[in-house]
Amino acid sequence: MERSISASRKLKRFAMHGWFGLGLIAVFWVLNWTLEGLRTHWGFFPLWLGYCLTVDALVYYRTGTSLLTRSWSKYLGLFIISAPVWWIYEAINVRLENWVYLGSESFDPLSYTFWATLNFTSVIPAVFGSVELITSFDFMKRIPRWLIIRLNNISAAALFAFGVVSLILMLIYPHILFPFAWISLYFILEPVNYWLGFRNMENWTSKGNWKPVIALWLGVLITAFFWEMWNFFAYPKWIYQIPWGDWFRIFEMPLLGYGGYLPFALELFALVNFVYGIFGKKNDDYVRVTPDP
Repeated sequence: MERSISASRKLKRFAMHGWFGLGLIAVFWVLNWTLEGLRTHWGFFPLWLGYCLTVDALVYYRTGTSLLTRSWSKYLGLFIISAPVWWIYEAINVRLENWVYLGSESFDPLSYTFWATLNFTSVIPAVFGSVELITSFDFMKRIPRWLIIRLNNISAAALFAFGVVSLILMLIYPHILFPFAWISLYFILEPVNYWLGFRNMENWTSKGNWKPVIALWLGVLITAFFWEMWNFFAYPKWIYQIPWGDWFRIFEMPLLGYGGYLPFALELFALVNFVYGIFGKKNDDYVRVTPDP
């Protein structure tokens, strides 16, 4: 009897927006995989909104707090930030041509931009929701302190220079150095955030705390699995065409490509904190990447 009461109480903590999210997933997953012709341009956003809301409700269920329940306006802000951030990568890909969208030829430039921008809005909320879900598990609290990495003006300048040079070399030699797309922005922005006093990863690594890095990596891999899985039978869809390392594909993504998601998560964290800092919220811990209080 006590167990049933406890289960009932926990069930009530699974927030209503989570049930709505599950409904969106159920409907639009089926539609995206079963309808004929063009459908994913309008089905992608509600599917991923469902993912974001479901994960957020899971976090709330496990911890009593979540991105959405802490601040609906900041949660909306993550969607707003997400689209221009991903357009940066689309701009880089003009040079790299590492991925193309099958079916994009069916849209005129204005409608393509509209649908692409709408769908790009879900990237950051999905990743950081997944990251916060990872931090809710007890194993994250048991991760010991490790290597201490501190920044100073000299080391920050060296990282910044590496980021700039790697970005330039990538644009010059895209067929060889295309992986730099997923690390160069981080090495540029991390020192900038450090110099400006914005939140940055050095806040934790200077104390040997690598929990945020691990949480970001695991969270983005969860998100990546659903990105690639739901894309597999979608249309329009993205496919990859990379000059080397194209073997053992999991869905459309080569296995080595999943490694690119790891620094990508760090880049998103740096980009969001840079934006927050520019808008006067340089120490905002709304986006949580560690189970520590």
